Amino acid sequence: MKFLRNLLAAIMGCLIAFGIFFVMLMVFVSLLESADEGVTIGKNSILELKLQQPISDYVGNNELDPFTGFFEQSQGLDEILHALQVAKNDDDIKGISINNNFIVAGLAQTQAIRKALKTFKESGKFIYAYSDFYMQKDYYLASVADSVFMNPVGALDFRGLSTEVLFFKDLQEKTGVKMEVIRHGKYKSAVEPFLSNEMSDANRMQLKELIGSLWNSMVSEISEGRNLSATDLNIIADTLGGRTPQYAKTSGLVDGILFYDEYEQLLRNATALNSEEDIKYVALNDYVKRSNKKITQKGDDKVAIVFAQGEILYGEGGPNVIGQGIINEALIKARDDEKVKAIVLRVNSPGGSALTSDIIWREIQLAKEKKPVVVSMGNVAASGGYYIAVGADKIFAEPTTITGSIGVFGTVPNITELAANIGINAEQVGTNKNSVEYSLFEPMTDDFRNVVLESIEQTYDTFLQRVAMGRGISVAEADSLGQGRVWSGVDAKRLGLVDELGTLDDAIAEAANLAGLENYGIKKFPRYKSGLERFLEDMSGAQAKQQFIEEEIGTEAYTILKQIKSVMEQKGVQARMPFVLDVK
Repeated sequence: MKFLRNLLAAIMGCLIAFGIFFVMLMVFVSLLESADEGVTIGKNSILELKLQQPISDYVGNNELDPFTGFFEQSQGLDEILHALQVAKNDDDIKGISINNNFIVAGLAQTQAIRKALKTFKESGKFIYAYSDFYMQKDYYLASVADSVFMNPVGALDFRGLSTEVLFFKDLQEKTGVKMEVIRHGKYKSAVEPFLSNEMSDANRMQLKELIGSLWNSMVSEISEGRNLSATDLNIIADTLGGRTPQYAKTSGLVDGILFYDEYEQLLRNATALNSEEDIKYVALNDYVKRSNKKITQKGDDKVAIVFAQGEILYGEGGPNVIGQGIINEALIKARDDEKVKAIVLRVNSPGGSALTSDIIWREIQLAKEKKPVVVSMGNVAASGGYYIAVGADKIFAEPTTITGSIGVFGTVPNITELAANIGINAEQVGTNKNSVEYSLFEPMTDDFRNVVLESIEQTYDTFLQRVAMGRGISVAEADSLGQGRVWSGVDAKRLGLVDELGTLDDAIAEAANLAGLENYGIKKFPRYKSGLERFLEDMSGAQAKQQFIEEEIGTEAYTILKQIKSVMEQKGVQARMPFVLDVK
């Protein structure tokens, strides 16, 4: 009886505590909303572009959710681009200050923001850029500005692109834990780190060509923005000719070396303020709330945008995971909505489950029977990401989109050596010859390997057929572009893997054109769980545990751990990007 009383008291205490917490949270959010309502944008304001949160293509905010934006740990690229479009025609916005970014975004996302800024300049308004320290991607973005400035004791990183691949063969031998690998694709090097201690010639060649193409795209745009030749820019990169403020100014990478207060005086001059007047800054996050209420595209007819971002896994999916559940539901809603006349699928994915990719591909085919479907590729649309894209009527990619990787593989963990070293012996009993399919504790049999290889070959053949049908080429031609190789958007266009180089807006315009629309609105899918729901889920402790591990072992070691864990958790045949590519 005493136990039951204590149990009920504990439950009541938890409910009361949670209720108090919830009420306090609501009050806090109300105060924040009141503060937001107090934000005013006066004449001659400057939009301050600080991009210091991770950028996702889409965060799936619900405007009716009072917690929208409060729990978000990322910014939506779609909202940023929309804000810049609104600012272009906003009489209250005099110009933009790009200030001290450490942009956490992919190269294609950065390129999209840069293009939007370039369009903003067409209004005749100014863009200035300032930073204490320019990382390479930050400088690429800043180079669109009318004038670029930096701190007198700052630095500028401009050295060309590079990437690094980690190899685990020795680690496997030392620990006794290894990955059994079955693959198809000459360039399918996602599994290469488990098979070797060094990079293959094929992988080195494709990496060199890939980052070379990405670098050429960046240099071309910087060349235009800074009125420097591509040859001069490459000489600057080779000699580290921008490593100090003085070198950066002499080489033409920046226009001036200023302290921040001196930079602010330039902003005052640009907005006709005297030295005593405060600059009217408008933070991007505040301006996004204002711009979201302004519709730039109107019409009863709609173009639906379905955002598919993240790794492809079998299941429901979410904001950072592509699952057949949430994506197919979005495609079906868009397909069956009578007001939606065309669909744009925005793909940003390194791939993943081949089964899930094919399930989504099939839903795209069904949608295509009723209305046009156009794909817009983001940072990466490789392997499974390209698999779901190839079924569309038309494909757009950014010049810096990483795409292709037509190939498949399978990995199975094996701890035979570890088990022997620590004294574990596993014995199996089965009713039939193949009833014991596979054991972690026994070497992989030839029969099992052959069965897995057969599945991989079938999946690869299916992948090639999807590519051949979608791109109007033969299976042999698809195979020649396959073998797991990845390409930049520029090379993908040249090879016929995509139709056009362009932005998400370009893809939307083409979808509308295919549907015969002149005036149309935009409808976005899917809607994710609200910020409050995700916050309460995070209270389970999973996120806190991940943060604790990362703090204890360091970010680089934690990244390696996640890569290994991701490979070991893969189920089924994988259509995945051939390596974890971190371009620096």
